Parts: sequence; structure tokens; C-alpha cells
Amino acid sequence: MPPRRSSGPTRVERTIAVVRQIGGNEQRRDTVVSIRDVADSAGVAVGTVSKYLNTPDRVSAGKTKLIRKAIRDLGYVRNDAARQLRAGHSNTLGFVALELSNPYFADVARSAERRAAQKGLVMVLVSSNGDREREAQYVDLLIQQRVYGVVLASGMTQDRDLDLLFDRGIPTVLLDAYAKSDRFSSARVDDYLGAKQAVDHLIAQRCRSIAFVGGEDSVHQIAERRRGARAAVDADGGVTLETIPTEERTIQAGRDAGEAIAARAARQRPDGIFGANDSIAIGIMQVLVGKGIRIPQDIAIVGYDDIDFATSAVVPLTTVRRSGELLGRAAVDLMVDQAEFGSPAVRDMVIQPELVVRASSLRSSKAS
Repeated sequence: MPPRRSSGPTRVERTIAVVRQIGGNEQRRDTVVSIRDVADSAGVAVGTVSKYLNTPDRVSAGKTKLIRKAIRDLGYVRNDAARQLRAGHSNTLGFVALELSNPYFADVARSAERRAAQKGLVMVLVSSNGDREREAQYVDLLIQQRVYGVVLASGMTQDRDLDLLFDRGIPTVLLDAYAKSDRFSSARVDDYLGAKQAVDHLIAQRCRSIAFVGGEDSVHQIAERRRGARAAVDADGGVTLETIPTEERTIQAGRDAGEAIAARAARQRPDGIFGANDSIAIGIMQVLVGKGIRIPQDIAIVGYDDIDFATSAVVPLTTVRRSGELLGRAAVDLMVDQAEFGSPAVRDMVIQPELVVRASSLRSSKAS
């Protein structure tokens, strides 16, 4: 026999009435709606509502309709923070990028976000902008939020931050960097090989004085590219390599470097330039072309990343292609494998780069 109802309104009815009251432009809710309130309003068991919230495909269509209506009527908001605390982690993936001014990193992040969504994860994107302290703050914040896992794409993460992530048991993948231990997986492009290909190409185009422009060795990717450039030059005794550092890796940084190169006497300029990324190379070209310096006849230029703008630059840019789509997807897959299967799943994935030759460097079709 069903329990006798009291003459006054139930708690659910009071909640509905309060939620529907409008005061000015602001809706008022004086009662916190619980999962039990939803169950009472829908006429189903609390366990059925819980099942709907966590595994909706296991709830019948009829009960799903009732529960959804109750949630809308009551204005129920799921308390994910409490649920995550009980589970020990959230469904949030933290992605720490080096910089978002470089379109390549935006491509990688978009690929990672799409893959995360397919895995039922929500990605939070932050950028260190080359600042180690800022990255350390982000790592601390992600740990406090009990994230499902972290992808570190800065190439400059400190050992202290890696130790913290490992000690807290947070699955972590190093993107575009090499994991020095078996604690973390890594997904990376062989930047040493890519840079060597780029400078070998400039040498084949009869460049004898080559400049490597951009970045600093504290960033792993930049250090590897400079190392590859040096290896190519050292293999040919008649070629020199100078390094022109930049504080940033942006088009404006490239323009500043281009101004400095253009200000030199013609015989003191390099006849080949390898930009640490496409943004720097494009900025350099903009300045040199504007000052009447011919590309590639006077100075041949090669970039790195093969961003979308490379083909539409003032002179189509020769560059080293590395797949941001493949890299972002691989990083998420490695992180999920580590979370699900533990340390046996830790591995290093290396993606091979590809030199894409265009007009900015092509002096001889035989040497392309």
C-alpha cells in the first residue's frame, strides 16, 4: 500500500516551486537538489538515476525520459567535484603547451582534444610560453585537480615537476621530448634528423655560410634542431654555421632577426638560413624580400613544422613537416594506455619528419 501523502507540499514540490520563481532577471533556488529528489520526481529508484548519470545506455527509454524531465524541472546540477573525489581522479586531461602563438602547437592541441573527447575525456589547455615557473604552477594546479592525466608539450619540464606527477600516480606523457626514464611515455618527432635533413638540403643548394635562427637550448626541441644542423655542417668541411638566437619563436622575432641580417654588408650575410620554426623563417623572409634581397638566389631559407601559412608565404617556404595530427592523437593514446595498464604500457614513440622542398630554397632542381 503506498504511503499516505501529507496535506502540505513535498520537498520536491517545494523545490520546483522555488526554482520557477523569478525575481527580476534572476532565477532563485533556495533548496539544493539531490539525486534523491530527482528519483522521487521521476518515480524511479535512486539507483536508476545514478545509473542514468553514469551509464545512460543501461537505462530504458521510458525511464530516461522521466529522469530527464525531472532534471529539467528541478534544475538538478551534478556534483562532479564530489564524484571525482570519491573516484580519486577526474575525467580531465591537462595539456601543457610550450606556446600557442605557433600554429603548429595549436594543430597538435586540436588533435589531442579530438582524441580525448573520443576517449570520454575533457581537455584543459594551458601554455607556459617558455616560462618554467609558470609551467610549474600549472603542474601544481593540475595535480590539485586530480586530473586523469597530463600531456607535457613544452619540452622544458623540470625534474621536480616530473617527480611530483610520478609520486602522485598521474599518468603523464612527454610530447616532443624524450622520456629519460621508464616512468613516462613519450611521443616525439626526430628533430635531430629533421634539422639535419634541412641543412643537408641547404648545403646541396650550394649554401656555404648557414645561420640557424631562433630559440634557446633550454627548450629540448630547439636544442635537438641545432644539434642536427651542426652535424650536417660538420660533415662538410667547407661550410660554416652561426647561431642567431631569438627570445621568442614568433613571426615578429623572425622579422627582428631579418632586420639584423639585412643590416649586414652583403658579403657578411649568410647565404642559407635554417629557421627554428616556420614562424621565424616567414618573418625573416618578409623583411629580406621587402629590402630587395632575393630568395633563394641571395639567401636560401628553410623552416620547420610545415604550418598552413608555409605554402602561402611571400615565397613558398621549404620546411620540415611533422604531423601535428598524428602527434596529438598518439600522446592521448599513450596516456590512456598508461592510465589503464600501468608501467608496462610506458613506451617511446618516434615519428619521422619529412623535408618538403618549395621555392624559398630551391636553387637547383638537381639538388632538390
